[in-house]
Amino acid sequence: MAFATLAATRSVSAQVATILKPVQVGVALGGAIPMSDFGKSFNSGFNLTGTVGINPVGLPVGFRVDAAYNQFGAKGTTNVKAKIAGVSGNVLVSMAGAGMTPYVIGGAGYYRVSSSATGTGTAASNHFGFNAGAGLDVSLSGFTTFIEARYNRISESGGSTSFVPVTVGVMF
Repeated sequence: MAFATLAATRSVSAQVATILKPVQVGVALGGAIPMSDFGKSFNSGFNLTGTVGINPVGLPVGFRVDAAYNQFGAKGTTNVKAKIAGVSGNVLVSMAGAGMTPYVIGGAGYYRVSSSATGTGTAASNHFGFNAGAGLDVSLSGFTTFIEARYNRISESGGSTSFVPVTVGVMF
């Protein structure tokens, strides 16, 4: 009985927090795993993301705009790096949860893909792409933490670049 009461109280608190915060700002940091052909040439790297969330009152659907930077080192050498910076618009659909709320997220974005080698300069190009993934929000007093993984695919002429950032973040 006490557990059920506590769970209901946390759920109501999380709903009140969302009502009180229709706009949230956050940051996330984590690893980025290259996939497919991209993964054959590059090692896992890191991801840094800044985000703005818009939470319409009373709806399980929200929106996020993310600006992300990913960097990967080439396999077999330390002087070649791939860098992917992007901005994406996403739809976030939350599911019911007490204290912890699972969600799915996906959207489209514009990415700048560049590579650099020590002493040779940088090659860069811009492309459209999409992302899709899932996460888990944990509401705390005054802020929300989250963990999420998202598949990103960037369409390029003659192929594509795919990677999965797995991040941990905080929203205020």
